[in-house]
Amino acid sequence: MKNFTHYITLFLLCFSLFSYAQPNKSKLKVTGKVIEKNSKQPLEYATITLKNTSNPKIIAGGVTNNKGEFTIDVASGTYDIVVEFISFKSKEIKQKNITANLSLGTIDLTEDAAQLNEVLVRAEKTSVEIKLDKKVYNVGADLMVKGGTVSDVLDNIPSVAVDAQGNVSLRGNENVRILIDGRPSNAINITEALRLIPADAIDKVEVVTNPSARYDAEGGGGLLNIILKKGKNQGLNGTFIGNIGYPDNNGVSGTLNYKTKKYNLFTTQGFSNRNNPGRGLNNSKYFNPDGSTRNYVYETRENDRFNNAYNGTLGIELFLDKSTSWSNSINYRKSNGNNRDDVFQNNYDKDFIYTYTRNRLNDENSDSENFEYASNFIKNFKKEGHKLSVDVSISSNKDINTALITDSATNTSLVTTDDTKNNQDQKRNLFVVDYVLPLGKGQQFEAGYRGDFTNLNTDYAVNTAGTSVSTFTNELEYKERVNAVYSQYGLKVNKLSMLFGLRYEDSNIDINFLQTNDFNTKKYGNLFPSAFFTYELSDQSSASVSYSKRIQRPRGRFLNPFNGLSSNINIFLGNPDLDPALTDAIDFGYIKRWEKVTLSSSLYVNRTTDAFQFARRESGDFVNGVPVIVASPINLGTELRSGFEFTLNYSPYKWWKLNSNFNLFAVQTRGDFEYINSAGQKITQNFDFDATSWNARLTSKITLPGKIDWQTNMNYNGPQDNAQGRRLGVFAMNLAFSKDVLKDKGTVAFNISDVFNSRKMLSETTLPAVESYSEMQFRVRQVTLSFTYRFNKAKNERERPKKNMNEGEMEFQG
Repeated sequence: MKNFTHYITLFLLCFSLFSYAQPNKSKLKVTGKVIEKNSKQPLEYATITLKNTSNPKIIAGGVTNNKGEFTIDVASGTYDIVVEFISFKSKEIKQKNITANLSLGTIDLTEDAAQLNEVLVRAEKTSVEIKLDKKVYNVGADLMVKGGTVSDVLDNIPSVAVDAQGNVSLRGNENVRILIDGRPSNAINITEALRLIPADAIDKVEVVTNPSARYDAEGGGGLLNIILKKGKNQGLNGTFIGNIGYPDNNGVSGTLNYKTKKYNLFTTQGFSNRNNPGRGLNNSKYFNPDGSTRNYVYETRENDRFNNAYNGTLGIELFLDKSTSWSNSINYRKSNGNNRDDVFQNNYDKDFIYTYTRNRLNDENSDSENFEYASNFIKNFKKEGHKLSVDVSISSNKDINTALITDSATNTSLVTTDDTKNNQDQKRNLFVVDYVLPLGKGQQFEAGYRGDFTNLNTDYAVNTAGTSVSTFTNELEYKERVNAVYSQYGLKVNKLSMLFGLRYEDSNIDINFLQTNDFNTKKYGNLFPSAFFTYELSDQSSASVSYSKRIQRPRGRFLNPFNGLSSNINIFLGNPDLDPALTDAIDFGYIKRWEKVTLSSSLYVNRTTDAFQFARRESGDFVNGVPVIVASPINLGTELRSGFEFTLNYSPYKWWKLNSNFNLFAVQTRGDFEYINSAGQKITQNFDFDATSWNARLTSKITLPGKIDWQTNMNYNGPQDNAQGRRLGVFAMNLAFSKDVLKDKGTVAFNISDVFNSRKMLSETTLPAVESYSEMQFRVRQVTLSFTYRFNKAKNERERPKKNMNEGEMEFQG
C-alpha cells in the first residue's frame, strides 16, 4: 500500500506540473510546511491563500499534502498570506513582497478552543446543524455501527427507533418516508434494503419531523434522508473496513475518492456475509361462542436468515465551470439468502392437557437484484443563492422468493408439502426540477416539479401436493404515477424567519389482479400547504412553530394479499382496498445552548384521517379444528397523536460525553372495525381507545486511559395499549470499545449488540375468540470486531466544511 500510494502521489505531482506549467517565466514558487504546534504532526489539507494587495482580484492558493507541505505558483508582487485549518487559529503574514522563490519554512498552528468543540461535535453522532425545517446528524465516529448496516445507524439516532422486525419509526410513528440521497429507495422491501447497505457508507442522516412543501408529501410521521459518503478531499484518499462477528457478521467495505479541480471520482464497495438468527412464540387460548375455553395452542419458532450481499456505487462529479456541476452515479446491489423457519405448534385441550405437536418447516430462498442510475445537474447563477437543479433517477429491482413448507404432526403419519413463490419486479423513474431565486435581502422564492412513476408486478402462488391454492395464487400489478408541483416563499425580518409553501400532487394508481380480472383505479389530487416561523430569542436560543399537511400511500406488504405461510394459523395478509391516510402536523420547537449543554425540545400534534391500523380477526377457516387468525392493515376513522420530546447533549468533562433523548406521546383513535367470524356472524369491534407511551435513549461515550473509547447505548420503549391489546415495554443495551492504531490511520473497534438479549417485540392480543401473548426477536445478541484503515484522510475528516450546493443561504430548503 505504501508503494502504491507513493506511485500515485508521484503521478499526481507530475500530472499537476504538466497541467499547470506556464510559459510565463515570472511565475515564482512559494513553499512551506504546516504542523500542529503541540504534537508537531503535519496538518493535511490546511489551506494557504495569497491575495495581491495592489490588485485584490489576483488570488493564489493551495492545500497541504499528507506531509503538511505545500507549493504554490504566484506572480511577483506583494501579498497578504493566510494559513488556515479547521478548529485551529489561522496565521496571517501581511505585506510579503515576493520577487523570487520563497520558503515560508515551518508554520505551526494552535488549536482554537472556541472552534474545537464544534469539531468534536462533528466527530460524534450528534446534531451539528439545526435548521428551519430539519435536523442533521453526522454519523461520525459512532462506535455502535462499526460493521453494521443502515438499520443499526438509524437505531442510534435520537427520535428514531427500529423495532425487532426492522420497521423504522420517528417519535413513535411508523408512517415515515425514507430517502437515500434525497430520493426514495429503489428497493421493493425498504426494511431489507436498509440491512444491505453498510453503515460505513453513510455520511449523515437528516431528520425532518415536519417537512416543508419542497419535500415529497409522503410520510405522515416525517421523513429521514440518508446521505451517502462522497469524497470531499482533494487528491486520492479512502477508507477500508473489515469486520467479523458472531453470529456470522462478516464483511469488507471501502470508499475511494480521487478529486481534482475538474472532477471528483468516487466509489463505495461492500461485501457481506451475515446470519441473523431469530426466535419467537405465540401462546394462544381459544374460546367457544359461549365464552368457555375450547383449547390452547403454544407456537414457537426458530429461524436462521443467511445472506450474502454486494453493494457497489461508482460515480463521477464534473465541475464544468465555477458555477456548474454535473454528477452521475450507478448503484448496484445483489443479495441471495436462505431463511429456515422452524415452527412448532404444541396443542392442548380445554384443561391444558397436551394432545399433539405439529411442525411446519419453512425453507425459503431469496434473490434480490437492484440497479439505479442517478444524475444531478446544478447551475449556480451570478447572484448568490440563485440556482437551478435537475435530478433524474432510473431504477429496477427484482426480488425472487421461493419456499418449501413441510407439515407433519405427532398424531398422524401424514406429511404434506406446500410450494410457495412471491416474485416481484419493479421499475421506477424519478424526475425532479428545483429553482431557487433570491428576491432581495432576506427574501427567497422557490418552485419545482417532481414526477414519480412506479410499476410493480407481484407473481405469487401456493401449491399444495401439486394443486394450486386459488386463495393465494394471483398476479398483482401495481402502477403509481404521481406528478407534483410546489412553490415556496421565505423571508427574514430582523430575528424572525418565515417560510410559506404550497404543494399539489396528482395521484393516479392502478391495483390490478390479472388472473381474476379484478381492476381497480384510484385517482385523487391533494393540496399540501406548509408554514414555518422561527424567532431568535438570543444568540444561544430560538423558538419555532410549523405546520404541514402530509400523505401516506399504502404500498408493498400493506397491499399484497399474500406474504407467507410459515405459520398456517397466524397469517399476515395485505389489504388491496386500503386508501391513503392524510395527516395535519403542528410542531412547536425550542433550542437552547449553554457552555456544556445543548437542549432541543418540541411539542407536536398530528391528526390523521383514514389512519392505518393493524387488526386481527378470524378468517373463517380452520386447520385441524384451530381457527385461522389473520392480521391485516385497515383504514380507521381518525388518529390523534400528540407528544413532547427533548434531546439533551451534555459534556461534563473533556473525556465524557452524554446524549439523551426522551419522547412522551399520547395516541387517541376513533373508529369501528367489522368482520365475519367463524360462525358466519357479523362482528363490529369498536376501536376507540386512548393510550400513552414513552421511550428514552441514553448514549455515553468515555475516553479511558490509553485513549480507548468506551460507548454505551441504552434504550427503553414503554408499553402502549391498542384496541385489541397492548404492546409491552422493552429495554435493550449496546456496548462498544475502540482504539486508534497506526498513528491514527487505523481503528480497532469491538461492539456487542443487545447485551442482555432483550430486544424483542412483546405483545398481548384480546379478541372475542382468542387471547394470545407473542414474542418476536428478529436478531439475537451479536458480537462484532472491526478494523478501519484510512489513507490520505484524517480520522474525523476535519476539512473546512463546504456549503452544500443544495442548501440555500436562508436554509429554507430540503
